[in-house]
Amino acid sequence: MTSQTTALQLGNPRHLLPTNWKKVVSSWLDEDTPSFDYGGFVVGESEQVAILFGKAPGVLAGVPFFDEVFAQVGCKVEWLIKEGEFFEPGPAGKKEVARVHGPARALLLGERPALNMLARASGIATRARRLRALKDQHGWKGVIAGTRKTTPGFRIVEKYAMIVGGVDTHRHDLSSMIMLKDNHVWATGSITAAVRAARSTGGFALKIEVECRSEEEAIEAIEAGADIVMLDNFAPSQLTASALTLKKKYEGKKHFLIEGSGGLTEDNVAGYFGEGVDVLSFGSLSQSVHHIDFSLKVQPKSK
Repeated sequence: MTSQTTALQLGNPRHLLPTNWKKVVSSWLDEDTPSFDYGGFVVGESEQVAILFGKAPGVLAGVPFFDEVFAQVGCKVEWLIKEGEFFEPGPAGKKEVARVHGPARALLLGERPALNMLARASGIATRARRLRALKDQHGWKGVIAGTRKTTPGFRIVEKYAMIVGGVDTHRHDLSSMIMLKDNHVWATGSITAAVRAARSTGGFALKIEVECRSEEEAIEAIEAGADIVMLDNFAPSQLTASALTLKKKYEGKKHFLIEGSGGLTEDNVAGYFGEGVDVLSFGSLSQSVHHIDFSLKVQPKSK
Protein backbone atom coordinates (compact mmCIF):
# COMPACT_ATOMS: atom_id res chain seq x y z
CA MET A 1 0.00 0.00 0.00
CA THR A 2 1.37 3.45 -0.91
CA SER A 3 0.48 6.95 0.23
CA GLN A 4 -1.47 7.27 -3.00
CA THR A 5 -3.93 4.48 -2.13
CA THR A 6 -7.43 5.57 -1.12
CA ALA A 7 -9.92 3.87 1.17
CA LEU A 8 -12.32 3.56 -1.75
CA GLN A 9 -9.74 1.50 -3.65
CA LEU A 10 -9.23 -0.86 -0.72
CA GLY A 11 -12.84 -1.63 0.19
CA ASN A 12 -16.35 -0.34 0.78
CA PRO A 13 -16.41 2.89 2.86
CA ARG A 14 -19.87 1.79 4.07
CA HIS A 15 -18.04 -0.62 6.38
CA LEU A 16 -16.59 2.35 8.30
CA LEU A 17 -19.99 3.53 9.51
CA PRO A 18 -20.71 3.24 13.26
CA THR A 19 -23.66 1.37 14.75
CA ASN A 20 -25.68 4.56 15.33
CA TRP A 21 -25.61 5.99 11.80
CA LYS A 22 -29.10 4.81 10.91
CA LYS A 23 -30.50 6.92 13.75
CA VAL A 24 -29.15 10.00 11.95
CA VAL A 25 -31.13 9.00 8.87
CA SER A 26 -34.24 8.49 11.00
CA SER A 27 -33.86 12.03 12.36
CA TRP A 28 -33.94 13.44 8.81
CA LEU A 29 -37.25 11.71 8.15
CA ASP A 30 -38.63 12.80 11.54
CA GLU A 31 -37.70 16.41 10.79
CA ASP A 32 -39.33 16.39 7.35
CA THR A 33 -42.61 14.77 8.40
CA PRO A 34 -43.24 15.73 12.04
CA SER A 35 -47.00 15.11 11.87
CA PHE A 36 -49.44 14.30 9.01
CA ASP A 37 -48.19 13.43 5.51
CA TYR A 38 -50.80 15.33 3.51
CA GLY A 39 -49.12 14.86 0.13
CA GLY A 40 -48.74 11.15 0.79
CA PHE A 41 -52.49 10.88 1.39
CA VAL A 42 -53.04 12.27 -2.10
CA VAL A 43 -50.85 9.74 -3.95
CA GLY A 44 -51.56 6.62 -1.90
CA GLU A 45 -49.78 3.27 -1.90
CA SER A 46 -49.66 2.26 -5.57
CA GLU A 47 -46.34 0.67 -6.59
CA GLN A 48 -44.19 3.06 -8.63
CA VAL A 49 -40.68 3.49 -10.04
CA ALA A 50 -38.79 6.76 -9.65
CA ILE A 51 -35.62 7.56 -11.58
CA LEU A 52 -32.75 9.41 -9.89
CA PHE A 53 -31.18 11.79 -12.39
CA GLY A 54 -27.80 13.49 -11.99
CA LYS A 55 -28.10 16.91 -13.61
CA ALA A 56 -24.56 18.23 -13.14
CA PRO A 57 -21.12 16.60 -13.45
CA GLY A 58 -19.79 15.18 -10.21
CA VAL A 59 -18.62 12.27 -8.07
CA LEU A 60 -21.41 10.14 -6.63
CA ALA A 61 -21.21 9.95 -2.81
CA GLY A 62 -23.66 9.13 -0.03
CA VAL A 63 -25.00 5.83 -1.36
CA PRO A 64 -25.49 4.05 2.01
CA PHE A 65 -27.40 7.04 3.42
CA PHE A 66 -29.59 7.26 0.31
CA ASP A 67 -30.27 3.51 0.55
CA GLU A 68 -31.18 3.79 4.23
CA VAL A 69 -33.59 6.70 3.74
CA PHE A 70 -35.60 4.61 1.32
CA ALA A 71 -35.22 1.37 3.29
CA GLN A 72 -36.81 3.09 6.29
CA VAL A 73 -39.87 4.03 4.24
CA GLY A 74 -40.14 0.62 2.56
CA CYS A 75 -38.47 1.21 -0.81
CA LYS A 76 -35.59 -0.43 -2.66
CA VAL A 77 -32.82 1.33 -4.60
CA GLU A 78 -31.22 -0.07 -7.77
CA TRP A 79 -27.95 1.75 -8.58
CA LEU A 80 -26.79 2.14 -12.16
CA ILE A 81 -23.37 3.64 -11.33
CA LYS A 82 -20.99 2.95 -8.44
CA GLU A 83 -20.22 5.19 -5.50
CA GLY A 84 -17.07 7.20 -6.16
CA GLU A 85 -17.68 7.18 -9.92
CA PHE A 86 -17.56 10.48 -11.79
CA PHE A 87 -20.54 11.05 -14.07
CA GLU A 88 -21.58 13.60 -16.70
CA PRO A 89 -25.18 14.59 -17.46
CA GLY A 90 -24.59 14.11 -21.19
CA PRO A 91 -26.35 15.80 -24.12
CA ALA A 92 -29.77 15.35 -22.52
CA GLY A 93 -28.72 17.35 -19.47
CA LYS A 94 -29.34 14.45 -17.10
CA LYS A 95 -27.80 11.08 -16.29
CA GLU A 96 -29.81 8.15 -14.97
CA VAL A 97 -28.00 7.25 -11.75
CA ALA A 98 -30.45 4.95 -9.93
CA ARG A 99 -34.01 3.66 -9.80
CA VAL A 100 -36.10 3.58 -6.65
CA HIS A 101 -38.96 1.08 -6.36
CA GLY A 102 -41.78 1.36 -3.86
CA PRO A 103 -45.20 2.79 -2.93
CA ALA A 104 -45.83 6.29 -4.28
CA ARG A 105 -46.35 7.72 -0.79
CA ALA A 106 -43.05 6.21 0.42
CA LEU A 107 -41.10 7.49 -2.58
CA LEU A 108 -42.21 11.04 -1.80
CA LEU A 109 -41.53 10.62 1.93
CA GLY A 110 -37.89 9.83 1.22
CA GLU A 111 -37.36 12.09 -1.78
CA ARG A 112 -36.26 15.36 -0.23
CA PRO A 113 -34.08 14.10 2.66
CA ALA A 114 -32.35 11.67 0.29
CA LEU A 115 -31.76 14.27 -2.45
CA ASN A 116 -30.53 16.95 -0.04
CA MET A 117 -28.02 14.54 1.46
CA LEU A 118 -26.85 13.19 -1.90
CA ALA A 119 -26.39 16.67 -3.39
CA ARG A 120 -24.15 17.79 -0.53
CA ALA A 121 -22.20 14.56 -0.14
CA SER A 122 -21.51 14.42 -3.88
CA GLY A 123 -20.45 18.07 -3.89
CA ILE A 124 -17.91 17.41 -1.13
CA ALA A 125 -16.61 14.27 -2.84
CA THR A 126 -16.29 16.16 -6.13
CA ARG A 127 -14.20 18.93 -4.58
CA ALA A 128 -12.13 16.35 -2.72
CA ARG A 129 -11.47 14.45 -5.97
CA ARG A 130 -10.26 17.63 -7.69
CA LEU A 131 -7.87 18.42 -4.83
CA ARG A 132 -6.62 14.85 -4.80
CA ALA A 133 -6.02 15.06 -8.55
CA LEU A 134 -3.97 18.24 -8.12
CA LYS A 135 -1.82 16.58 -5.45
CA ASP A 136 -1.22 13.55 -7.67
CA GLN A 137 -0.50 15.62 -10.78
CA HIS A 138 2.23 17.53 -8.94
CA GLY A 139 3.69 14.39 -7.37
CA TRP A 140 3.29 15.76 -3.85
CA LYS A 141 3.53 12.98 -1.24
CA GLY A 142 1.69 14.78 1.56
CA VAL A 143 -1.92 14.55 2.73
CA ILE A 144 -4.93 16.63 1.69
CA ALA A 145 -7.37 16.76 4.62
CA GLY A 146 -10.72 18.20 5.61
CA THR A 147 -11.35 19.92 8.93
CA ARG A 148 -13.92 19.92 11.75
CA LYS A 149 -15.76 22.78 10.04
CA THR A 150 -18.70 20.51 9.37
CA THR A 151 -22.47 21.02 9.56
CA PRO A 152 -23.89 20.13 13.02
CA GLY A 153 -25.79 16.85 12.79
CA PHE A 154 -24.38 16.09 9.33
CA ARG A 155 -20.71 15.45 10.12
CA ILE A 156 -20.75 11.72 9.45
CA VAL A 157 -22.03 12.29 5.91
CA GLU A 158 -19.51 15.05 5.18
CA LYS A 159 -16.54 13.07 6.53
CA TYR A 160 -17.74 9.99 4.63
CA ALA A 161 -17.89 12.04 1.42
CA MET A 162 -14.29 13.17 1.91
CA ILE A 163 -13.20 9.53 2.05
CA VAL A 164 -15.15 8.73 -1.13
CA GLY A 165 -13.44 11.71 -2.79
CA GLY A 166 -10.00 10.35 -1.85
CA VAL A 167 -8.78 12.74 0.86
CA ASP A 168 -8.07 12.48 4.59
CA THR A 169 -10.79 13.33 7.13
CA HIS A 170 -8.41 14.91 9.70
CA ARG A 171 -9.90 14.66 13.21
CA HIS A 172 -13.55 13.76 13.52
CA ASP A 173 -14.31 15.45 16.84
CA LEU A 174 -12.82 16.88 20.01
CA SER A 175 -12.13 13.37 21.32
CA SER A 176 -10.12 12.01 18.38
CA MET A 177 -7.06 14.28 18.59
CA ILE A 178 -5.97 17.15 20.82
CA MET A 179 -5.69 20.32 18.79
CA LEU A 180 -4.48 23.37 20.70
CA LYS A 181 -5.48 26.57 18.94
CA ASP A 182 -4.84 30.19 19.87
CA ASN A 183 -7.71 30.27 22.37
CA HIS A 184 -6.32 27.25 24.21
CA VAL A 185 -2.89 28.86 24.40
CA TRP A 186 -4.22 32.24 25.54
CA ALA A 187 -6.44 30.63 28.16
CA THR A 188 -3.56 28.48 29.46
CA GLY A 189 -0.81 31.10 29.30
CA SER A 190 1.67 29.51 26.89
CA ILE A 191 2.12 26.82 24.27
CA THR A 192 4.34 24.85 26.65
CA ALA A 193 1.76 24.90 29.44
CA ALA A 194 -1.03 23.92 27.05
CA VAL A 195 0.93 20.96 25.64
CA ARG A 196 1.88 19.79 29.13
CA ALA A 197 -1.76 19.86 30.27
CA ALA A 198 -2.89 18.06 27.11
CA ARG A 199 -0.30 15.31 27.53
CA SER A 200 -1.33 14.75 31.14
CA THR A 201 -4.79 13.63 30.06
CA GLY A 202 -4.33 12.42 26.47
CA GLY A 203 -1.42 10.18 27.38
CA PHE A 204 0.47 8.31 24.67
CA ALA A 205 -2.60 7.36 22.64
CA LEU A 206 -3.68 10.80 21.41
CA LYS A 207 -1.62 13.03 19.16
CA ILE A 208 -1.24 16.69 20.08
CA GLU A 209 -1.38 19.37 17.40
CA VAL A 210 -0.56 23.03 18.03
CA GLU A 211 -1.66 25.96 15.88
CA CYS A 212 1.30 28.34 15.38
CA ARG A 213 1.47 31.79 13.81
CA SER A 214 5.27 31.98 13.51
CA GLU A 215 8.40 29.84 13.41
CA GLU A 216 9.14 30.88 16.99
CA GLU A 217 5.81 29.47 18.16
CA ALA A 218 6.44 26.33 16.13
CA ILE A 219 9.79 25.82 17.84
CA GLU A 220 8.16 26.19 21.26
CA ALA A 221 5.51 23.64 20.28
CA ILE A 222 8.11 21.15 19.03
CA GLU A 223 10.25 21.58 22.13
CA ALA A 224 7.16 21.04 24.29
CA GLY A 225 6.49 17.72 22.54
CA ALA A 226 3.82 18.48 19.94
CA ASP A 227 3.27 15.71 17.40
CA ILE A 228 1.91 18.05 14.72
CA VAL A 229 2.66 21.71 14.15
CA MET A 230 0.09 23.69 12.20
CA LEU A 231 1.51 26.74 10.47
CA ASP A 232 -1.61 28.86 10.18
CA ASN A 233 -2.26 31.43 7.46
CA PHE A 234 1.27 31.33 6.05
CA ALA A 235 1.81 32.46 2.46
CA PRO A 236 2.88 29.60 0.14
CA SER A 237 6.56 30.51 -0.03
CA GLN A 238 6.63 31.25 3.70
CA LEU A 239 5.06 27.89 4.56
CA THR A 240 7.35 25.80 2.37
CA ALA A 241 10.47 27.64 3.57
CA SER A 242 9.52 27.43 7.26
CA ALA A 243 8.65 23.75 6.95
CA LEU A 244 12.08 22.94 5.54
CA THR A 245 13.84 25.09 8.16
CA LEU A 246 12.04 23.32 11.01
CA LYS A 247 12.60 19.83 9.58
CA LYS A 248 16.33 20.50 9.14
CA LYS A 249 16.67 22.03 12.61
CA TYR A 250 15.28 18.90 14.30
CA GLU A 251 16.48 16.25 11.86
CA GLY A 252 17.41 13.10 13.80
CA LYS A 253 16.29 14.73 17.07
CA LYS A 254 12.52 15.00 17.08
CA HIS A 255 9.78 13.56 14.90
CA PHE A 256 6.78 15.74 14.04
CA LEU A 257 4.48 16.57 11.16
CA ILE A 258 3.93 20.01 9.67
CA GLU A 259 0.47 21.03 8.57
CA GLY A 260 -0.45 24.08 6.54
CA SER A 261 -3.90 25.61 6.93
CA GLY A 262 -5.71 28.85 6.27
CA GLY A 263 -6.26 30.55 2.93
CA LEU A 264 -5.84 27.40 0.84
CA THR A 265 -7.91 27.07 -2.33
CA GLU A 266 -7.93 24.90 -5.43
CA ASP A 267 -6.36 27.79 -7.33
CA ASN A 268 -3.39 28.33 -5.00
CA VAL A 269 -2.81 24.90 -3.42
CA ALA A 270 0.00 23.92 -5.79
CA GLY A 271 2.17 26.64 -4.24
CA TYR A 272 1.92 24.88 -0.87
CA PHE A 273 3.17 21.51 -2.15
CA GLY A 274 6.53 21.79 -0.42
CA GLU A 275 8.96 19.02 0.48
CA GLY A 276 8.74 19.66 4.21
CA VAL A 277 4.95 20.03 4.30
CA ASP A 278 3.14 16.87 5.44
CA VAL A 279 -0.53 17.92 5.57
CA LEU A 280 -2.65 20.62 3.95
CA SER A 281 -6.09 21.04 5.53
CA PHE A 282 -9.11 22.72 3.96
CA GLY A 283 -12.19 24.06 5.71
CA SER A 284 -13.61 24.58 2.22
CA LEU A 285 -13.98 20.82 1.78
CA SER A 286 -17.13 21.06 3.89
CA GLN A 287 -17.92 24.79 3.70
CA SER A 288 -19.16 26.75 0.67
CA VAL A 289 -19.23 23.57 -1.41
CA HIS A 290 -21.13 23.61 -4.70
CA HIS A 291 -23.82 20.94 -4.47
CA ILE A 292 -24.39 18.47 -7.28
CA ASP A 293 -27.92 18.75 -8.66
CA PHE A 294 -30.09 15.61 -8.57
CA SER A 295 -33.78 15.04 -9.15
CA LEU A 296 -36.09 12.09 -8.51
CA LYS A 297 -38.91 11.60 -10.98
CA VAL A 298 -41.77 9.13 -10.61
CA GLN A 299 -42.41 7.54 -13.98
CA PRO A 300 -45.92 7.91 -15.38
CA LYS A 301 -47.68 4.61 -15.90
CA SER A 302 -48.44 3.74 -19.50
CA LYS A 303 -52.16 3.74 -20.34
